Amino acid sequence: MRTTGHRPVIAVTATTVAATLTLIGTPAHAQTPSPAATPSAGVDTTELTQLAEGYLQQRADLLTTARPGVKSARGQVQATRSMTAQVQDEFAALAEKGRRYEEADGGYTRAEVDVKVTDASVTGQSATLQLTEHTRLYLPFTPQEVEEGAPEYEELSLPHTVQFTQGPDGAWLLSADKADAEGGPTATTQVADVDVDPAVDDGGGTPDEAEGSKDSGADVEPLPDNSVDHVKPTVTANYNYGKMVSYANKYWNNHNDAYRTYGNDCTNFISQAMLAGGWGPKGGAIIQRKSNKYWFYGPTKFTTSYTWAGAENWYWFAKKHSKRTKILNNVWKLASADVLQADFNRNNNIDHTMIVTKKYRGTPYLTYHTGDTHNKSLKKILSDYPRAWWYAHRT
Repeated sequence: MRTTGHRPVIAVTATTVAATLTLIGTPAHAQTPSPAATPSAGVDTTELTQLAEGYLQQRADLLTTARPGVKSARGQVQATRSMTAQVQDEFAALAEKGRRYEEADGGYTRAEVDVKVTDASVTGQSATLQLTEHTRLYLPFTPQEVEEGAPEYEELSLPHTVQFTQGPDGAWLLSADKADAEGGPTATTQVADVDVDPAVDDGGGTPDEAEGSKDSGADVEPLPDNSVDHVKPTVTANYNYGKMVSYANKYWNNHNDAYRTYGNDCTNFISQAMLAGGWGPKGGAIIQRKSNKYWFYGPTKFTTSYTWAGAENWYWFAKKHSKRTKILNNVWKLASADVLQADFNRNNNIDHTMIVTKKYRGTPYLTYHTGDTHNKSLKKILSDYPRAWWYAHRT
């Protein structure tokens, strides 16, 4: 998801503090902003940005194979008393997640975090930053392996609202952090494994016709070592798979302004990639919008088919009505430009759609919107959702 809208950035006069300080509790009287506070003006918010970036860097570092101890990482963040327990719990969960990823596929060797502040406000002793976290998590591949086609890193983009409270000594203390992660799988640097919220708009809906039963979900058991890894051509008579992958690589983070963004944007993004690779629209009349037999994008949500952005609707158009995809019986058969869909809750309604942007030594790497993620290994995704049903499409 993208953060839009900018207000003039304002900051406060405050004693400069280091970006790395011991986690401490805040006296009760210091946690309540003055009721008469008014916005300060004309002062740089660089310090707050550095504090936020340092905190997010600590989170990412805990996912790596060189992870610091939880106590050590916690000691690099300054927070209010009420935030201290949350930081401790989440840091412990992130360290455990990092160990799980290491067991799944070698994990990450290091992390790099950058933040972009899109809005900031400071009133008295309280400050709020609207920012986007951009994190690169480096994979355990050698330069030669990267040259051969291995992904160098996984990356993600995630909006946050980060709040600070000023202590009696003028130091800014982290008081809250809310990631804008509704509507998709848990972001790599987050720990709350909350399933997709059905209330989040994805542009789909109940179709005009009953569709019957889906194919069986794909097997997740690894293929035999001697199995042949399917390699798709970059271009065929009908489709340009290279363009599908190139589109996903280009717009996984910087959303294409030619299209609107939905609350749950994963299938909208995949439809864009399919269109870029040669899928032609089918239909276009408003009366066809609710039918899974048609697939088209219009200038408004109400002139766009359910199948364009609704994960469940897309499945039926792609597999049944247009036969543009073939359902694979094992997720490890996925190849570049193929599509993987997930029913996280096993409630017979597909929640999420992803595209394979790399495959290296038998492992597909997936890219998707909500939350915006590039080249996450299938092994890590399966470890995140061991109970999900998976639908693998050969495009």
